[in-house]
Amino acid sequence: MSSSATDRLSTANPRRVLVEPTPVVGVRFADGRIYLAMQDGREIGAPIEQFPRLANATDMQRAHWRCIGRGLGVHWPDIDEDLSVAHLLGLSD
Repeated sequence: MSSSATDRLSTANPRRVLVEPTPVVGVRFADGRIYLAMQDGREIGAPIEQFPRLANATDMQRAHWRCIGRGLGVHWPDIDEDLSVAHLLGLSD
């Protein structure tokens, strides 16, 4: 990646996720937070307590997820929970 491209990413507005959509490629939980890893290298996170079903789920239930909405959301079938990138960023209802 060029230096100018790196500079643009490091100063980018996180809302760019919706302007320039990039799929979710990974999900992790650490230190009371959920993190979504994006295909372009960005990672976004939020306190897990904001999502009671995920907060109360077992590690096995949390590990069983799949992408939805062209990769712009995540679904956990064992607990019937959906989470969109927009919601995680506080940009949706």
